[in-house]
Amino acid sequence: MENKEIIKNIINDSIEAKRKMLEDFQIEYINNVASKIIESYKNNKKTIICGNGGSASDALHFSAEMVVRFEKNRAALAAVTLNENVSSLTAIGNDFGYDYSFSRQLEAFAQEGDVFIAISTSGTSKNVINALESAKKLSVFTIGMTNSDGGRMKDMCDLCYCAPSKVTARVQECHILLIHIIAKLVEEKVFI
Repeated sequence: MENKEIIKNIINDSIEAKRKMLEDFQIEYINNVASKIIESYKNNKKTIICGNGGSASDALHFSAEMVVRFEKNRAALAAVTLNENVSSLTAIGNDFGYDYSFSRQLEAFAQEGDVFIAISTSGTSKNVINALESAKKLSVFTIGMTNSDGGRMKDMCDLCYCAPSKVTARVQECHILLIHIIAKLVEEKVFI
């Protein structure tokens, strides 16, 4: 297959995944996720986010949109990314095991009323699953972002957004669009 055909196929696959995000139940889930985050911020709470690999980058991106800005200048919003502190990650990995890299930090930072956003394209990452279990013990509202079948996360989260694909790249593309939609809605509804 020629490079141009490969490029066209990738773009078409991405467009198709985004088109599926327009289905009513997808829109309803996106609205519910955004509404819960907006409610949390209106109550002076924070979001705590984590992910591995590309999902770690998405978690950092989400946090930056909250702390800095998305489209308009406004007050900073509290957002903590659990995959950003290399010292904590390596110390936890060394002392307790990598499977506890997020749950240990969540225990330090989370408070009732906060929102914990767990991002995993497979829905089965052990350190993310452990963090979700810790969040439940701490009475923290949990939002998952995963693939179309949801993996283990689907039944563990208060709300779980399942991107309409099983292809990792397409799932990540849907997640970043979801992050931008949430950022837009947060700015529109929190800063009226």
